[in-house]
Amino acid sequence: MWKLKIAEGGNPWLRTLNNHVGRQVWEFDPKLGTPAELEEVEKAREHYHDHRFVHKHSSDRLMRIQFSKENPVHDVLPQIKVKDTEDLTDETVTNILRRAINFHSTLQAHDGHWPGDYGGPMFLLPGLVITLSITGALNAVLSDEHRKEICRYLYNHQNEDGGWGLHIEGPSTMFGSVLTYVTLRLLGEGAKDGKGAMETGRKWILDHGSATAITSWGKMWLSVLGAFEWSGNNPLPPEIWLLPYMLPIHPGRMWCHCRMVYLPMSYLYGKRFVGPITPTVLSLRKELFNAPYHEIDWNQARNECAKEDLYYPHPLVQDILWTSLHKAVEPVLMRWPGKKLREKALQTAIEHIHYEDENTRYLCIGPVNKVLNMLCCWVEDPNSEAFKLHIPRIYDYLWIAEDGMKMQGYNGSQLWDTAFAVQAIVSTNLVEEYGSTLRKGHKFIKDSQVLENCPGDLDFWYRHISKGAWPFSTADHGWPISDCTAEGLKAVLILSKIPSEIVGEPLDANRLYDAVNVVLSLQNGDGGFATYELTRSYRWLELINPAETFGDIVIDYPYVECTSAAIQALASFKKLYPGHRRQEVEQCIKKGVEFIEKIQESDGSWYGSWGVCFTYGTWFGVKGLVAAGRNYDNSSSIRKACDFLLSKQLASGGWGESYLSCQNKEYTNLKGDRSHVVNTGWAMLALIDAGQAERDPTPLHRGARCLINSQMENGDFPQEEIMGVFNRNCMIAYSAYRNIFPIWALGEYRCRVLGSS
Repeated sequence: MWKLKIAEGGNPWLRTLNNHVGRQVWEFDPKLGTPAELEEVEKAREHYHDHRFVHKHSSDRLMRIQFSKENPVHDVLPQIKVKDTEDLTDETVTNILRRAINFHSTLQAHDGHWPGDYGGPMFLLPGLVITLSITGALNAVLSDEHRKEICRYLYNHQNEDGGWGLHIEGPSTMFGSVLTYVTLRLLGEGAKDGKGAMETGRKWILDHGSATAITSWGKMWLSVLGAFEWSGNNPLPPEIWLLPYMLPIHPGRMWCHCRMVYLPMSYLYGKRFVGPITPTVLSLRKELFNAPYHEIDWNQARNECAKEDLYYPHPLVQDILWTSLHKAVEPVLMRWPGKKLREKALQTAIEHIHYEDENTRYLCIGPVNKVLNMLCCWVEDPNSEAFKLHIPRIYDYLWIAEDGMKMQGYNGSQLWDTAFAVQAIVSTNLVEEYGSTLRKGHKFIKDSQVLENCPGDLDFWYRHISKGAWPFSTADHGWPISDCTAEGLKAVLILSKIPSEIVGEPLDANRLYDAVNVVLSLQNGDGGFATYELTRSYRWLELINPAETFGDIVIDYPYVECTSAAIQALASFKKLYPGHRRQEVEQCIKKGVEFIEKIQESDGSWYGSWGVCFTYGTWFGVKGLVAAGRNYDNSSSIRKACDFLLSKQLASGGWGESYLSCQNKEYTNLKGDRSHVVNTGWAMLALIDAGQAERDPTPLHRGARCLINSQMENGDFPQEEIMGVFNRNCMIAYSAYRNIFPIWALGEYRCRVLGSS
């Protein structure tokens, strides 16, 4: 049976700053589990499989089964359902909240964070399996049980047409289909295995143009494997790292996720590295293409892309650039004396790869560059210490649920979810009842703050300051993020107002000042906040975005979410520490408000770039403005936002927004106009903050009824459609949101709607 282990190391090749606080790793123990427990797990798997085309998102059942035994709720309060005509009372809502927080507290790990599934993208596992296959580490790293669960996951998420999507809820794409098919083959599945699934998968690939039409990232992975030729790739010259930083196209000016992915890609491209040509690779050369491998026109394949994958088509300027580099520049760099420059560029690239590895304790910023960096370390030296240090950190990215084993989009969302959960529980005004939960959460947040900047010359390594920041996941990961720092700061400030005998000692003031320093340092000239760093280059750089599948990846754009979170944190800080850098804090808030007002859509909404979608963005937009002193009466932006949200309320009383809103940048209801507990929570929080209760509380009563009637018998809330997004087009799971936002919305409703009336 699988067991989730928390904050454990136990491997001499693991490095940590804080005794592995926040680390979450699944291990298989064949001796674990009673027959009844094993049957319960099997039933969860069967239920998922039987309903996989209707409910594509898993419900994190394996973790819930484990924690229900480890942290049982002894007295579950009776379930409550309310009628449309029934008035809601404080007693009813308080009992709903107790049921919800009692359950959510059982999901809290002993180190204080809330673990959960952060999967969704389908293109992450293939990179891991290809890397492990090339390096010969596949069987050593992935046990039989790992491989069995990965295969379960990949088969479970095959679409009815035979293909696989970019993410678990998406339609079939060449990128998803080819890489998943290849992964299954490398894991030992035959071309006719999977009860016909492999054959239908291959048919989808060949019917839609074959693997020559895979996206550029897919071409790179297949080339490394040996199932595609490097001449069929557009150039990724590592020499770009040798350009002067003053040039807008220097990678140091790009969004860190973009540059950290293309850094190892450029190393592999510059070396034209190809792994061992095994019988499976030779077989894939026959299975993936409509023409014999040796007859494929690789030059034509460079710019081929299946229409199903084409979210960001290449503009003409890109085609001219890639062709020029391919025909004129690359031949020079591959021969002496140009090869000397190539060698220098490769050395520069590998130095930056090692810096990233060492300063994230070999976690790396994300799963894509994690496995690419690992492969680069092996290519440089198969026996290197760096490669060995990478291996135990693979498990930090693997998560198992009833749908199988997936690779997460980060090493988790630990800090982010915990900061939100703490704020949600405090909003209910039931603090004394849940002091132990808050105390553990408080300790985790304090333990997760980044205490030092990265070593060396930060400008040389293109890194921003990080001392005082909070990361998205763990301190060992360590990359500083504006909104994570803001939400961490908000959480510790809220907890500092509660007696320490309930929630523990407050964070030292100097560490608060460090956090404020990070927030202030991240504001752009236009008043907006991007994610990890300042916006370092220009929007026109998106013209050279080579990733056909993703939008807006080249620079770190400013976002309503990051800007709002920063405003909220600084406004809270100013109330408690009015003398600290007051003028800078006030100026920062003022400029942030102007940015939020400027980017509001004409219909009153804000586009959410990290959640689905306009309900998420509008919650942040309203909350940021209110924190800065705006209200319904003095702000047309807030009035328009309220009108927008009220216009989207459904007959059920809730809100339900599809991920298609993110892709198409147009508000789209869920199929069948169904409500979603997370969208409903966001919309209610925005309306409550905007003073809807004083004008007409009816929409809030309807929303609250919808949430109450959604609650499950054990106090949990149902896992509905996927609610996270990145780069406009790829969805990602925030599994704790289903609990956090109903609690938060009903907590605010209890205190500010029912309480005020």
